[in-house]
Amino acid sequence: MASPTPTGAPPPELRIIPSARRRRSSAARLVGNVVEVRVPALMPPAEQRRVAERLRDRILRSVGRVHRAPDLERRAHELNSQLFGGRLRWQAIGWAEQRSRWGSCTPDSGTIRIARRAAALPGWVLDYLLVHELAHLVEGNHGPRFWALVDRYPLTERARGYLMAVDHGAGVGSVGTEDDGLADESEREPGGDEPDRAIAARD
Repeated sequence: MASPTPTGAPPPELRIIPSARRRRSSAARLVGNVVEVRVPALMPPAEQRRVAERLRDRILRSVGRVHRAPDLERRAHELNSQLFGGRLRWQAIGWAEQRSRWGSCTPDSGTIRIARRAAALPGWVLDYLLVHELAHLVEGNHGPRFWALVDRYPLTERARGYLMAVDHGAGVGSVGTEDDGLADESEREPGGDEPDRAIAARD
């Protein structure tokens, strides 16, 4: 059974996409009001449906756990327009109880969480946290292309130094991408190696 959707919102469409490139793993992402699930083409249709429905439910639960924050959403839209040409899309941005990191992003479900304690940071540092997580909607890792996006924010280095100073004093806090398996389903073949773990929606 699908997870509940907000009152008045139509349930998302489930689109199953068989992929000849996938052997054991399946992955999903939320695109607008459609949950796209890529599954191995050789998987039996009944199993494709079962896996797809499970991944859809995980994505919807992920979105539902975010406590939406209009103030963060508004600022994220401004930063998206200023630094990313307004091309980024997400499902929810909100505050979360995170003691070991400052923010996290789940690209497959389009959800961004910012630690509640970050509300006490200067606005320009909070903007950096948002830019950092927005960039993860495009690049899931911390490679050169990711930092090229983040460095569009002119106060990136200053904000990173500020957060490092706070972390040094408190002993906690980091900024990173969240890859918690909410929308990644890997099947292990009998006697095979550990399944591939990849960012969802990437074959």
